[in-house]
Amino acid sequence: MVKDKQFYKQILALSLPAAFQSALSLLVVMADNVMVTRTGAYALSAVAQSNAITTFVTAGLNGLATGAVVLISQYWGKRDMKRIKTICSVAAAACLLFAVLCVIAVRLFPRPLLRLVINAGETQVINLAMQYLPIVAFSYLPYALTAAMVGMLKGVEVVRVTLYAALLSLISNVIFNYILIFGHLGLPAMGVTGAAIATVLARIVECAVVWIYLFRVQHVLPLRRRELLRSQGWAWRDYARYGLPVGAGDAQWALVCLLKSVILGQMGKLLIDAASVTDMMMNLGTMFTFALAGGACVMVGKAVGARDYQRAREYSNTIQVMFLCIGVFMAGVVFLLRAPFVSLYSLDAETAALARRMIAICAFTLLGTTYHASCFLGINRGAGDSRFVMTVDLICGWLVVLPLSYLAAFVLGWPPAAVYFCTRIDQCYKWIIAFFRLRGNKWIKNVTREDAMEAQS
Repeated sequence: MVKDKQFYKQILALSLPAAFQSALSLLVVMADNVMVTRTGAYALSAVAQSNAITTFVTAGLNGLATGAVVLISQYWGKRDMKRIKTICSVAAAACLLFAVLCVIAVRLFPRPLLRLVINAGETQVINLAMQYLPIVAFSYLPYALTAAMVGMLKGVEVVRVTLYAALLSLISNVIFNYILIFGHLGLPAMGVTGAAIATVLARIVECAVVWIYLFRVQHVLPLRRRELLRSQGWAWRDYARYGLPVGAGDAQWALVCLLKSVILGQMGKLLIDAASVTDMMMNLGTMFTFALAGGACVMVGKAVGARDYQRAREYSNTIQVMFLCIGVFMAGVVFLLRAPFVSLYSLDAETAALARRMIAICAFTLLGTTYHASCFLGINRGAGDSRFVMTVDLICGWLVVLPLSYLAAFVLGWPPAAVYFCTRIDQCYKWIIAFFRLRGNKWIKNVTREDAMEAQS
Protein backbone atom coordinates (compact mmCIF):
# COMPACT_ATOMS: atom_id res chain seq x y z
CA MET A 1 0.00 0.00 0.00
CA VAL A 2 1.18 3.51 -0.83
CA LYS A 3 1.73 5.49 2.38
CA ASP A 4 2.30 8.86 0.72
CA LYS A 5 -0.79 10.99 1.33
CA GLN A 6 -0.02 12.95 -1.82
CA PHE A 7 -0.94 9.90 -3.91
CA TYR A 8 -4.44 9.79 -2.48
CA LYS A 9 -4.86 13.54 -2.88
CA GLN A 10 -3.77 13.35 -6.52
CA ILE A 11 -5.96 10.43 -7.49
CA LEU A 12 -8.99 12.01 -5.81
CA ALA A 13 -8.22 15.36 -7.42
CA LEU A 14 -8.21 13.60 -10.80
CA SER A 15 -11.22 11.41 -10.10
CA LEU A 16 -13.80 13.41 -8.16
CA PRO A 17 -14.47 16.01 -10.90
CA ALA A 18 -14.69 13.18 -13.43
CA ALA A 19 -17.06 11.26 -11.13
CA PHE A 20 -19.39 14.23 -10.80
CA GLN A 21 -19.09 14.77 -14.56
CA SER A 22 -20.13 11.16 -15.16
CA ALA A 23 -23.04 11.53 -12.76
CA LEU A 24 -24.20 14.71 -14.45
CA SER A 25 -23.86 13.16 -17.92
CA LEU A 26 -25.97 10.22 -16.79
CA LEU A 27 -28.51 12.63 -15.35
CA VAL A 28 -28.75 14.29 -18.77
CA VAL A 29 -29.91 10.96 -20.21
CA MET A 30 -32.04 10.25 -17.15
CA ALA A 31 -33.72 13.65 -17.49
CA ASP A 32 -34.82 12.71 -21.01
CA ASN A 33 -36.11 9.33 -19.83
CA VAL A 34 -37.95 10.60 -16.76
CA MET A 35 -39.51 13.60 -18.46
CA VAL A 36 -40.66 11.76 -21.59
CA THR A 37 -42.44 9.13 -19.47
CA ARG A 38 -44.94 11.91 -18.75
CA THR A 39 -45.80 12.22 -22.46
CA GLY A 40 -47.08 8.72 -23.19
CA ALA A 41 -46.77 4.99 -22.59
CA TYR A 42 -44.41 4.35 -25.51
CA ALA A 43 -42.08 7.33 -25.15
CA LEU A 44 -39.64 5.73 -22.69
CA SER A 45 -39.15 2.67 -24.89
CA ALA A 46 -38.54 4.87 -27.93
CA VAL A 47 -36.00 7.12 -26.23
CA ALA A 48 -34.27 4.33 -24.28
CA GLN A 49 -33.71 2.12 -27.32
CA SER A 50 -32.62 5.07 -29.46
CA ASN A 51 -30.12 5.91 -26.74
CA ALA A 52 -28.75 2.37 -27.03
CA ILE A 53 -27.42 3.45 -30.43
CA THR A 54 -26.22 6.77 -29.02
CA THR A 55 -24.47 4.94 -26.18
CA PHE A 56 -22.55 2.91 -28.75
CA VAL A 57 -21.37 6.10 -30.44
CA THR A 58 -20.41 7.92 -27.24
CA ALA A 59 -18.57 4.86 -25.92
CA GLY A 60 -16.56 4.73 -29.13
CA LEU A 61 -15.75 8.42 -28.85
CA ASN A 62 -14.75 8.10 -25.20
CA GLY A 63 -12.57 5.13 -26.12
CA LEU A 64 -10.79 7.07 -28.86
CA ALA A 65 -10.19 9.93 -26.43
CA THR A 66 -8.98 7.59 -23.69
CA GLY A 67 -6.56 6.04 -26.17
CA ALA A 68 -4.96 9.44 -26.48
CA VAL A 69 -4.85 9.77 -22.67
CA VAL A 70 -2.66 6.64 -22.51
CA LEU A 71 -0.04 8.31 -24.72
CA ILE A 72 -0.43 11.83 -23.35
CA SER A 73 -0.10 10.75 -19.71
CA GLN A 74 3.13 8.88 -20.39
CA TYR A 75 4.59 11.83 -22.31
CA TRP A 76 3.38 14.03 -19.46
CA GLY A 77 5.54 11.93 -17.15
CA LYS A 78 8.50 12.97 -19.37
CA ARG A 79 7.18 16.55 -19.76
CA ASP A 80 7.45 16.19 -23.56
CA MET A 81 4.95 18.94 -24.46
CA LYS A 82 5.76 18.94 -28.18
CA ARG A 83 4.72 15.34 -28.65
CA ILE A 84 1.68 15.83 -26.42
CA LYS A 85 0.38 18.53 -28.76
CA THR A 86 0.84 16.24 -31.77
CA ILE A 87 -1.10 13.45 -30.06
CA CYS A 88 -3.86 15.98 -29.30
CA SER A 89 -4.30 16.72 -33.00
CA VAL A 90 -4.61 13.02 -33.77
CA ALA A 91 -7.21 12.54 -31.02
CA ALA A 92 -9.38 15.40 -32.29
CA ALA A 93 -9.23 14.13 -35.88
CA ALA A 94 -10.04 10.53 -34.91
CA CYS A 95 -13.03 11.52 -32.76
CA LEU A 96 -14.49 13.87 -35.36
CA LEU A 97 -14.10 11.33 -38.17
CA PHE A 98 -15.87 8.64 -36.17
CA ALA A 99 -18.69 11.02 -35.22
CA VAL A 100 -19.23 12.15 -38.81
CA LEU A 101 -19.46 8.55 -40.03
CA CYS A 102 -21.98 7.72 -37.30
CA VAL A 103 -24.15 10.76 -38.09
CA ILE A 104 -24.20 9.80 -41.77
CA ALA A 105 -25.18 6.21 -40.93
CA VAL A 106 -28.02 7.26 -38.62
CA ARG A 107 -29.35 9.88 -41.03
CA LEU A 108 -29.32 7.47 -43.99
CA PHE A 109 -30.59 4.34 -42.23
CA PRO A 110 -32.59 5.35 -39.13
CA ARG A 111 -35.42 2.83 -39.48
CA PRO A 112 -33.23 -0.25 -40.16
CA LEU A 113 -31.06 0.68 -37.17
CA LEU A 114 -34.09 1.09 -34.92
CA ARG A 115 -35.53 -2.23 -36.04
CA LEU A 116 -32.38 -3.85 -34.71
CA VAL A 117 -33.06 -2.65 -31.17
CA ILE A 118 -36.89 -2.57 -31.24
CA ASN A 119 -39.17 -5.47 -32.09
CA ALA A 120 -40.71 -4.90 -35.53
CA GLY A 121 -44.15 -5.45 -34.03
CA GLU A 122 -43.76 -2.42 -31.75
CA THR A 123 -44.74 0.01 -34.52
CA GLN A 124 -45.75 2.82 -32.15
CA VAL A 125 -42.38 2.67 -30.40
CA ILE A 126 -40.51 2.69 -33.73
CA ASN A 127 -42.53 5.64 -35.03
CA LEU A 128 -41.73 7.67 -31.92
CA ALA A 129 -38.06 6.68 -32.10
CA MET A 130 -37.99 7.90 -35.72
CA GLN A 131 -38.83 11.36 -34.38
CA TYR A 132 -36.00 11.19 -31.84
CA LEU A 133 -32.93 9.38 -33.22
CA PRO A 134 -32.31 11.28 -36.51
CA ILE A 135 -32.27 14.57 -34.58
CA VAL A 136 -30.26 13.45 -31.56
CA ALA A 137 -27.60 12.10 -33.96
CA PHE A 138 -26.40 15.67 -34.50
CA SER A 139 -25.32 15.73 -30.85
CA TYR A 140 -22.52 13.30 -31.78
CA LEU A 141 -20.53 16.09 -33.43
CA PRO A 142 -20.16 18.49 -30.46
CA TYR A 143 -19.69 15.51 -28.16
CA ALA A 144 -16.81 14.27 -30.32
CA LEU A 145 -14.95 17.54 -29.79
CA THR A 146 -15.79 17.53 -26.09
CA ALA A 147 -14.52 13.98 -25.60
CA ALA A 148 -11.28 14.75 -27.46
CA MET A 149 -10.62 17.97 -25.53
CA VAL A 150 -11.43 16.38 -22.17
CA GLY A 151 -9.02 13.56 -23.01
CA MET A 152 -6.27 16.04 -23.83
CA LEU A 153 -6.74 17.86 -20.53
CA LYS A 154 -7.10 14.70 -18.46
CA GLY A 155 -3.78 13.42 -19.79
CA VAL A 156 -2.03 16.46 -18.24
CA GLU A 157 -4.05 16.24 -15.02
CA VAL A 158 -6.50 19.06 -15.76
CA VAL A 159 -9.95 17.67 -14.95
CA ARG A 160 -12.03 20.29 -13.14
CA VAL A 161 -13.48 21.70 -16.38
CA THR A 162 -15.32 18.44 -17.02
CA LEU A 163 -17.42 19.09 -13.92
CA TYR A 164 -18.30 22.64 -15.00
CA ALA A 165 -19.19 21.53 -18.51
CA ALA A 166 -21.34 18.61 -17.37
CA LEU A 167 -23.17 20.78 -14.82
CA LEU A 168 -24.05 23.39 -17.42
CA SER A 169 -25.03 20.63 -19.84
CA LEU A 170 -27.42 19.12 -17.27
CA ILE A 171 -28.98 22.46 -16.36
CA SER A 172 -29.43 23.45 -19.99
CA ASN A 173 -30.82 20.01 -20.86
CA VAL A 174 -33.44 20.14 -18.11
CA ILE A 175 -34.44 23.69 -19.08
CA PHE A 176 -34.61 22.87 -22.79
CA ASN A 177 -36.53 19.66 -22.02
CA TYR A 178 -39.06 21.56 -19.92
CA ILE A 179 -39.58 24.12 -22.66
CA LEU A 180 -39.56 21.84 -25.70
CA ILE A 181 -41.11 18.58 -24.45
CA PHE A 182 -44.09 20.13 -22.69
CA GLY A 183 -44.38 23.40 -24.63
CA HIS A 184 -43.59 26.58 -22.70
CA LEU A 185 -42.58 30.17 -23.51
CA GLY A 186 -44.99 30.18 -26.41
CA LEU A 187 -43.52 27.07 -28.07
CA PRO A 188 -45.64 24.00 -28.93
CA ALA A 189 -45.27 20.74 -26.98
CA MET A 190 -42.90 18.61 -29.07
CA GLY A 191 -42.67 15.43 -26.97
CA VAL A 192 -39.76 13.16 -27.93
CA THR A 193 -38.76 15.54 -30.74
CA GLY A 194 -38.28 18.26 -28.15
CA ALA A 195 -36.19 15.90 -26.02
CA ALA A 196 -33.90 15.26 -29.00
CA ILE A 197 -33.47 18.97 -29.76
CA ALA A 198 -32.79 19.65 -26.07
CA THR A 199 -30.03 17.04 -26.03
CA VAL A 200 -28.35 18.55 -29.09
CA LEU A 201 -28.45 22.04 -27.57
CA ALA A 202 -27.08 20.75 -24.24
CA ARG A 203 -24.16 19.05 -25.99
CA ILE A 204 -23.35 22.29 -27.82
CA VAL A 205 -23.29 24.17 -24.51
CA GLU A 206 -21.02 21.50 -23.02
CA CYS A 207 -18.63 21.67 -25.99
CA ALA A 208 -18.47 25.46 -25.90
CA VAL A 209 -17.52 25.47 -22.21
CA VAL A 210 -14.67 22.99 -22.70
CA TRP A 211 -13.48 24.79 -25.86
CA ILE A 212 -13.26 28.15 -24.07
CA TYR A 213 -11.53 26.58 -21.08
CA LEU A 214 -8.96 24.75 -23.23
CA PHE A 215 -7.97 27.70 -25.40
CA ARG A 216 -8.67 30.71 -23.17
CA VAL A 217 -8.47 29.75 -19.49
CA GLN A 218 -6.03 26.95 -18.61
CA HIS A 219 -2.27 27.24 -19.14
CA VAL A 220 -1.01 23.75 -18.30
CA LEU A 221 -1.46 22.65 -21.91
CA PRO A 222 -0.53 25.68 -24.06
CA LEU A 223 -2.40 24.49 -27.14
CA ARG A 224 -3.45 26.74 -30.03
CA ARG A 225 -6.38 26.04 -32.31
CA ARG A 226 -4.25 25.74 -35.42
CA GLU A 227 -2.08 23.12 -33.71
CA LEU A 228 -5.04 20.72 -33.82
CA LEU A 229 -4.56 20.66 -37.61
CA ARG A 230 -0.88 19.67 -37.41
CA SER A 231 -0.69 15.90 -37.10
CA GLN A 232 2.36 13.83 -38.03
CA GLY A 233 2.84 10.32 -39.32
CA TRP A 234 4.62 9.01 -36.21
CA ALA A 235 1.75 10.17 -34.01
CA TRP A 236 -0.81 8.33 -36.13
CA ARG A 237 1.35 5.19 -36.05
CA ASP A 238 1.79 5.32 -32.27
CA TYR A 239 -1.89 6.10 -31.76
CA ALA A 240 -2.84 3.16 -33.99
CA ARG A 241 -0.52 0.85 -32.04
CA TYR A 242 -1.17 1.93 -28.46
CA GLY A 243 -4.17 4.24 -28.41
CA LEU A 244 -6.50 2.79 -31.04
CA PRO A 245 -6.79 -0.58 -29.24
CA VAL A 246 -8.41 1.36 -26.40
CA GLY A 247 -10.90 2.98 -28.77
CA ALA A 248 -11.44 -0.26 -30.66
CA GLY A 249 -11.89 -2.14 -27.40
CA ASP A 250 -14.46 0.33 -26.12
CA ALA A 251 -16.20 0.45 -29.50
CA GLN A 252 -16.46 -3.33 -29.78
CA TRP A 253 -17.69 -3.56 -26.20
CA ALA A 254 -20.23 -0.84 -26.97
CA LEU A 255 -21.28 -2.97 -29.96
CA VAL A 256 -21.73 -5.92 -27.60
CA CYS A 257 -23.91 -3.70 -25.40
CA LEU A 258 -25.87 -2.61 -28.46
CA LEU A 259 -26.45 -6.24 -29.44
CA LYS A 260 -27.55 -6.96 -25.87
CA SER A 261 -30.10 -4.19 -26.37
CA VAL A 262 -31.13 -5.91 -29.61
CA ILE A 263 -31.83 -9.14 -27.70
CA LEU A 264 -33.74 -7.35 -24.94
CA GLY A 265 -35.57 -5.20 -27.49
CA GLN A 266 -36.94 -8.24 -29.27
CA MET A 267 -38.53 -9.45 -26.02
CA GLY A 268 -41.03 -6.61 -25.91
CA LYS A 269 -41.84 -3.29 -24.27
CA LEU A 270 -42.02 -4.63 -20.69
CA LEU A 271 -38.37 -5.71 -20.62
CA ILE A 272 -37.23 -2.66 -22.62
CA ASP A 273 -38.65 -0.29 -20.00
CA ALA A 274 -37.45 -2.32 -17.01
CA ALA A 275 -33.98 -2.74 -18.52
CA SER A 276 -33.64 0.98 -19.27
CA VAL A 277 -34.31 1.82 -15.61
CA THR A 278 -32.01 -0.96 -14.38
CA ASP A 279 -29.22 0.12 -16.74
CA MET A 280 -29.43 3.65 -15.42
CA MET A 281 -29.19 2.42 -11.82
CA MET A 282 -26.21 0.20 -12.67
CA ASN A 283 -24.53 3.10 -14.46
CA LEU A 284 -25.01 5.36 -11.46
CA GLY A 285 -23.57 2.59 -9.31
CA THR A 286 -20.36 2.52 -11.36
CA MET A 287 -19.95 6.22 -12.14
CA PHE A 288 -17.37 6.79 -9.41
CA THR A 289 -15.64 3.54 -10.32
CA PHE A 290 -14.96 4.54 -13.91
CA ALA A 291 -13.97 8.06 -12.91
CA LEU A 292 -11.49 6.72 -10.38
CA ALA A 293 -10.21 4.28 -12.99
CA GLY A 294 -9.54 7.25 -15.26
CA GLY A 295 -7.52 8.89 -12.49
CA ALA A 296 -5.63 5.64 -11.93
CA CYS A 297 -4.84 5.49 -15.65
CA VAL A 298 -3.16 8.90 -15.52
CA MET A 299 -1.26 8.18 -12.28
CA VAL A 300 0.08 4.83 -13.49
CA GLY A 301 0.81 6.28 -16.94
CA LYS A 302 2.90 9.07 -15.42
CA ALA A 303 4.91 6.60 -13.38
CA VAL A 304 5.55 4.33 -16.37
CA GLY A 305 6.40 7.28 -18.63
CA ALA A 306 8.98 8.41 -16.06
CA ARG A 307 10.32 4.81 -15.99
CA ASP A 308 9.55 4.53 -12.29
CA TYR A 309 8.21 1.00 -12.54
CA GLN A 310 8.44 0.23 -8.83
CA ARG A 311 6.15 3.16 -8.11
CA ALA A 312 3.73 1.90 -10.80
CA ARG A 313 3.56 -1.47 -9.03
CA GLU A 314 2.90 0.19 -5.68
CA TYR A 315 0.13 2.25 -7.24
CA SER A 316 -1.35 -0.91 -8.72
CA ASN A 317 -1.54 -2.75 -5.40
CA THR A 318 -3.06 0.23 -3.61
CA ILE A 319 -5.65 0.92 -6.31
CA GLN A 320 -6.86 -2.67 -6.26
CA VAL A 321 -7.54 -2.53 -2.52
CA MET A 322 -9.26 0.85 -2.82
CA PHE A 323 -11.60 -0.38 -5.55
CA LEU A 324 -12.49 -3.56 -3.69
CA CYS A 325 -13.75 -1.43 -0.79
CA ILE A 326 -15.63 0.87 -3.14
CA GLY A 327 -17.30 -2.12 -4.81
CA VAL A 328 -18.67 -3.43 -1.53
CA PHE A 329 -20.03 0.00 -0.64
CA MET A 330 -21.67 0.69 -4.03
CA ALA A 331 -23.29 -2.76 -4.22
CA GLY A 332 -24.97 -2.08 -0.87
CA VAL A 333 -26.10 1.41 -1.87
CA VAL A 334 -27.63 0.22 -5.15
CA PHE A 335 -29.47 -2.65 -3.44
CA LEU A 336 -30.91 -0.42 -0.72
CA LEU A 337 -31.97 2.45 -3.01
CA ARG A 338 -33.57 0.36 -5.77
CA ALA A 339 -37.18 1.05 -4.75
CA PRO A 340 -36.88 4.86 -4.38
CA PHE A 341 -35.00 5.04 -7.67
CA VAL A 342 -37.59 3.08 -9.64
CA SER A 343 -40.35 5.26 -8.18
CA LEU A 344 -38.89 8.27 -10.03
CA TYR A 345 -40.26 6.84 -13.28
CA SER A 346 -43.92 6.77 -14.24
CA LEU A 347 -44.07 2.99 -14.73
CA ASP A 348 -46.94 0.58 -14.41
CA ALA A 349 -46.87 -1.81 -11.46
CA GLU A 350 -45.61 -4.84 -13.43
CA THR A 351 -42.71 -2.94 -15.03
CA ALA A 352 -41.71 -1.31 -11.75
CA ALA A 353 -41.69 -4.68 -9.95
CA LEU A 354 -39.54 -6.23 -12.67
CA ALA A 355 -37.08 -3.33 -12.54
CA ARG A 356 -36.73 -3.64 -8.75
CA ARG A 357 -36.15 -7.37 -9.05
CA MET A 358 -33.53 -6.95 -11.80
CA ILE A 359 -31.64 -4.32 -9.80
CA ALA A 360 -31.65 -6.54 -6.70
CA ILE A 361 -30.26 -9.50 -8.67
CA CYS A 362 -27.56 -7.49 -10.44
CA ALA A 363 -26.43 -5.27 -7.55
CA PHE A 364 -23.84 -7.78 -6.36
CA THR A 365 -22.20 -7.81 -9.83
CA LEU A 366 -20.90 -4.33 -8.98
CA LEU A 367 -18.27 -6.04 -6.81
CA GLY A 368 -16.68 -7.61 -9.87
CA THR A 369 -17.27 -4.58 -12.08
CA THR A 370 -15.55 -2.24 -9.67
CA TYR A 371 -12.47 -4.41 -9.23
CA HIS A 372 -11.83 -5.30 -12.87
CA ALA A 373 -12.55 -1.71 -13.97
CA SER A 374 -9.79 -0.49 -11.66
CA CYS A 375 -7.42 -2.96 -13.28
CA PHE A 376 -8.38 -2.95 -16.95
CA LEU A 377 -9.48 0.67 -17.40
CA GLY A 378 -7.04 2.17 -14.91
CA ILE A 379 -3.88 0.20 -14.21
CA ASN A 380 -3.52 -1.82 -17.42
CA ARG A 381 -4.39 1.01 -19.76
CA GLY A 382 -2.18 3.51 -17.98
CA ALA A 383 0.70 1.04 -18.18
CA GLY A 384 0.26 0.60 -21.95
CA ASP A 385 -1.39 -2.85 -21.71
CA SER A 386 -4.49 -1.91 -23.70
CA ARG A 387 -4.22 -4.79 -26.19
CA PHE A 388 -4.69 -7.32 -23.40
CA VAL A 389 -7.78 -5.47 -22.18
CA MET A 390 -9.24 -5.45 -25.69
CA THR A 391 -8.60 -9.19 -26.07
CA VAL A 392 -10.37 -10.00 -22.80
CA ASP A 393 -13.37 -7.89 -23.78
CA LEU A 394 -13.55 -9.56 -27.20
CA ILE A 395 -13.55 -13.07 -25.74
CA CYS A 396 -15.97 -12.31 -22.92
CA GLY A 397 -18.42 -10.35 -25.05
CA TRP A 398 -18.57 -12.43 -28.21
CA LEU A 399 -17.96 -15.92 -26.88
CA VAL A 400 -19.80 -15.77 -23.54
CA VAL A 401 -22.22 -12.87 -22.99
CA LEU A 402 -23.96 -12.67 -26.36
CA PRO A 403 -24.36 -16.44 -26.97
CA LEU A 404 -25.62 -17.05 -23.44
CA SER A 405 -28.04 -14.11 -23.58
CA TYR A 406 -29.41 -15.29 -26.93
CA LEU A 407 -29.89 -18.85 -25.69
CA ALA A 408 -31.57 -17.65 -22.49
CA ALA A 409 -33.97 -15.38 -24.39
CA PHE A 410 -34.93 -17.36 -27.48
CA VAL A 411 -34.00 -21.02 -26.91
CA LEU A 412 -34.34 -21.73 -23.21
CA GLY A 413 -37.15 -19.23 -22.64
CA TRP A 414 -35.84 -17.97 -19.32
CA PRO A 415 -37.77 -15.25 -17.44
CA PRO A 416 -36.89 -11.60 -18.22
CA ALA A 417 -34.87 -11.01 -15.03
CA ALA A 418 -32.70 -14.07 -15.75
CA VAL A 419 -32.11 -12.97 -19.34
CA TYR A 420 -31.03 -9.54 -18.15
CA PHE A 421 -28.63 -11.13 -15.66
CA CYS A 422 -27.05 -13.11 -18.52
CA THR A 423 -26.19 -9.81 -20.23
CA ARG A 424 -24.04 -8.98 -17.18
CA ILE A 425 -22.64 -12.46 -16.46
CA ASP A 426 -19.08 -11.41 -17.43
CA GLN A 427 -18.98 -9.04 -14.46
CA CYS A 428 -18.91 -12.11 -12.22
CA TYR A 429 -15.59 -13.50 -13.47
CA LYS A 430 -13.57 -10.77 -15.23
CA TRP A 431 -12.08 -9.78 -11.89
CA ILE A 432 -10.29 -13.16 -11.74
CA ILE A 433 -8.54 -12.48 -15.07
CA ALA A 434 -7.61 -8.98 -13.92
CA PHE A 435 -6.19 -10.27 -10.64
CA PHE A 436 -3.83 -12.78 -12.23
CA ARG A 437 -2.73 -10.40 -15.03
CA LEU A 438 -1.33 -7.97 -12.48
CA ARG A 439 0.66 -10.56 -10.58
CA GLY A 440 3.66 -10.36 -12.96
CA ASN A 441 5.32 -7.59 -14.98
CA LYS A 442 3.90 -8.19 -18.47
CA TRP A 443 1.34 -5.43 -17.97
CA ILE A 444 4.00 -2.66 -17.74
CA LYS A 445 4.86 -1.27 -21.18
CA ASN A 446 6.51 2.10 -21.78
CA VAL A 447 4.99 3.35 -25.04
CA THR A 448 6.78 6.70 -25.30
CA ARG A 449 9.28 7.31 -28.09
CA GLU A 450 12.98 6.96 -27.28
CA ASP A 451 12.00 4.78 -24.34
CA ALA A 452 9.63 2.31 -26.01
CA MET A 453 10.57 -0.82 -24.12
CA GLU A 454 8.92 -3.26 -21.76
CA ALA A 455 9.69 -2.96 -18.10
CA GLN A 456 12.17 -5.33 -16.65
CA SER A 457 11.46 -7.15 -13.45
